[in-house]
Amino acid sequence: MQYNSITTQNSKIITGKTKLLGVIGYPVEHSLSPVMHNAAIAFLGVDYIYLPLPVSPADLPTVLAGLYAIGFLGFNVTIPHKQAIIPLLAEVSPVAQAVGAVNTVYRTPNGWAGMNTDIQGFLAPLLKLERDWGQTTAVILGIGGASRAVVAGCAQLGIRQICVVGRARYKLAAFQQSWLHSSISVNLSTHTLEELPHLLCQAQLLVNATPVGMYPKVDETPVTAAEMAHLPEGAIVYDLIYTPNPTLFLQIAAECGAYAIDGLEMLVQQGAAALEIWLQQPVPADVMRQSLRHYLGLTP
Repeated sequence: MQYNSITTQNSKIITGKTKLLGVIGYPVEHSLSPVMHNAAIAFLGVDYIYLPLPVSPADLPTVLAGLYAIGFLGFNVTIPHKQAIIPLLAEVSPVAQAVGAVNTVYRTPNGWAGMNTDIQGFLAPLLKLERDWGQTTAVILGIGGASRAVVAGCAQLGIRQICVVGRARYKLAAFQQSWLHSSISVNLSTHTLEELPHLLCQAQLLVNATPVGMYPKVDETPVTAAEMAHLPEGAIVYDLIYTPNPTLFLQIAAECGAYAIDGLEMLVQQGAAALEIWLQQPVPADVMRQSLRHYLGLTP
């Protein structure tokens, strides 16, 4: 009697010795992290697997204990857990503590430890541009964990003025107050959505750090075409979202003549940094990038 193999030439055999990695979020089905991480794992020929793990906010403490108990080596953290996870960790890196958000968690003998690789991921495409960042005003949409990494990245670039836009005044006040106690020095102001049209007139860098426009709600955008038209000439518009590619937000930006950056390179670079932490060896960022572009049907 013949049995079908559980693998093909291009797939991986999962055994009891396979080491476990993943990403937690809610929702998480849109995540492309498994695509790029598993591509890098296959290229390196190591016995790991990277899994998407849907975790509701109410279940976060229970899931963290469970993942540790079954031997997970590490995982990424996405919306909405980047801030909520911090008090549940045994250790948090100084940078992640200063930012107030964690996106990468790894196992230690004493429990889970958290880091933030989003900052270097965010900066990667910007560092390739020749800009006078010291004369730049950045407008950041959103006040979640991703926004905090963007603020830290902008501070690292030396951006002159950082304007953060959100919905609720009390949340904006708390956001600004939190940076007063941070080890990262930032020139930060907070604003409500009603102020956005005025801010866009001076925004040389506009960043969407909200989930607005993310799959499956692909017909939404945090900034309308009429509002986007207020951007100064040569403005950079950066969307941290990578599914769909491009988002409606970036389509509008391109039509308005802005320099558009999608979240794909940020995803690749923060992911490569995380994978290096888990594997303790160099990882192929090019392979990760190419796997995503192939998966999304993008040109090489």
